[in-house]
Amino acid sequence: MLVRIVFMAGARKLLSRIPVLKSFSAFKLPCRIMSQPCSGSPFLDFSDTEALYKNVPEHFNFAHDVLDQWSQKEKARKRPSNPALWWVSGKGEEVRWSFEELAFLSRKAANVLSKACNLQKGDRIVIILPRVPEWWLISVGCIRAGVTFIPATTLLTAKDILYRLQKSRAKCIVTNDALAPLIDSLASDCQFLKTRMLVSKGTSREGWLNFHDLLNAADGDHQPVKTRSQDPMTIYFTSGTTGYPKMVEHSCSSLGIGLTVVGRYWMDLNPSDVIWGFSDTGWIKFVFSNLYPSWIQGACIFQHGMLQFEPTTVLNTLTKYPVTTFCGPPTVYRMLLQHNVGRYKFKSLRRCLSGGEGNSPEVMEQWKAQTGVGIREGYGQTETTMLCSTRRDMKVKPGFAGTPAPPFDVQIIDEHCNRLPPGEEGDIAVKIKPKRPLGLFTCYVDDPEKTAATERGDFYITGDRGFMDKEGYVQFVARADDVILSSGYRIGPSEVENALMEHPAVAEAAVVSSPDPVRGEVVKAFVVLSPVYQSHDKEQLILELQTHAKKVTAPYKYPRKIEFVQDLPKTISGKIQRKELRLKEWGKA
Repeated sequence: MLVRIVFMAGARKLLSRIPVLKSFSAFKLPCRIMSQPCSGSPFLDFSDTEALYKNVPEHFNFAHDVLDQWSQKEKARKRPSNPALWWVSGKGEEVRWSFEELAFLSRKAANVLSKACNLQKGDRIVIILPRVPEWWLISVGCIRAGVTFIPATTLLTAKDILYRLQKSRAKCIVTNDALAPLIDSLASDCQFLKTRMLVSKGTSREGWLNFHDLLNAADGDHQPVKTRSQDPMTIYFTSGTTGYPKMVEHSCSSLGIGLTVVGRYWMDLNPSDVIWGFSDTGWIKFVFSNLYPSWIQGACIFQHGMLQFEPTTVLNTLTKYPVTTFCGPPTVYRMLLQHNVGRYKFKSLRRCLSGGEGNSPEVMEQWKAQTGVGIREGYGQTETTMLCSTRRDMKVKPGFAGTPAPPFDVQIIDEHCNRLPPGEEGDIAVKIKPKRPLGLFTCYVDDPEKTAATERGDFYITGDRGFMDKEGYVQFVARADDVILSSGYRIGPSEVENALMEHPAVAEAAVVSSPDPVRGEVVKAFVVLSPVYQSHDKEQLILELQTHAKKVTAPYKYPRKIEFVQDLPKTISGKIQRKELRLKEWGKA
């Protein structure tokens, strides 16, 4: 949309609705924002999902086709007076933006990216920020400007960040005060990195642009870049069992349109709803609940700015604020149940959703008994949108993710692509021929071999194992590629093994998942010690290796369990058999 701004002397209505936060500057915004439709393509009709999936438009831009559409409806008073984004801190500070305000601020952010940062359509930017309002402004600004954004967790180490910057060839990075020194220490090794931008109020840093200063000065007029539906929009780094993380590319339509059924039928959202999705900004699950499907439905996205998970804070927040829909990994529910959930009263809560890993029947039963609200599960991957889900009005089957979600034809197949009968375990696969369904990733960037390896016959192979019952419900059994899912985080064992091998005490290491009553599973390392360390105190060595792993790789990846062994099981060719270790470990559960 083209935006005409009418300044009214002495009035700052919009500014008055934005508190002075530690992470925010006082935006110098006008009192009133007047909008008029742009001369470009008309807004899309999201009401007929099936037709939209079958006939994906040639051009699509989420900012124009979704956010600006809600802004227009809001202006015409065809939407409830619910915020688009509602952010709170632990100190009583709040940010509440309407869609009209969000559209205006994101246009300013787009101008910051295209002008001050000199980013063009197709350029890449790495965003490493916690759950702060700026994350949404910059991400939506990227969509408007056609810039491919790469979200990353704030838990990454210098080594992790360096790899991502070099591999992605990102021209810009955005982060906060805490990580800026880390970026400075490795910037000289990143030949493609041209711009560093700091999200910080009232401080400056040599060699860095200040986002808030630039946002205040930016023009509020910005015409969204005309992006094709298949143009790249975002990239996520995902862990694997061998080598380093892969770059998963999603197009403008795969998430921006592909997640429509998630918001409509799994989350069951409408413009009066307030959804709180609990995840890290670096994982694709974050945008599953905190961006695309929620705003496609015109719902309010709610977030708490806590840097670490605090169960009592979450429970008190659900009591205080009108959150109607709560979404989080099973770990969150398990940890909340340890704090006598029954004594809290969630007056507005009507839906609870879970994804990222399987939920146990015990947790689902306890949560329903103590809150009166059941948990509906969903299953997807970084490479996909929602593959299976227990949608509204469906029977909840504890242990099952639900049935295949449109537009996916999910099947359980054997190694020859034959469909297996109900109850028989096999590969969870998606039919991609004769037509590849909307919602799958475009490719692993710069890695055609790994991209091709995900296909077998007419199917995309998820790499996960499971089975389907007679009613079509899918149960996830295990990850065929040994990736560990702990508290919703995907952890590649080779990353942890490589970190441990850098310590002189470690001769060999193998990392697998191990059952845990709270996190579902945790990282466990089987370690063969070097001869000179075999007589050392074992408890002291465990602490030393854990501390070492936290420093070398991201802290969430460190092995919470370590077992010293004399030898590791291997194949004839010498490859360590993680599967044997994992089966032995889970056999103890």
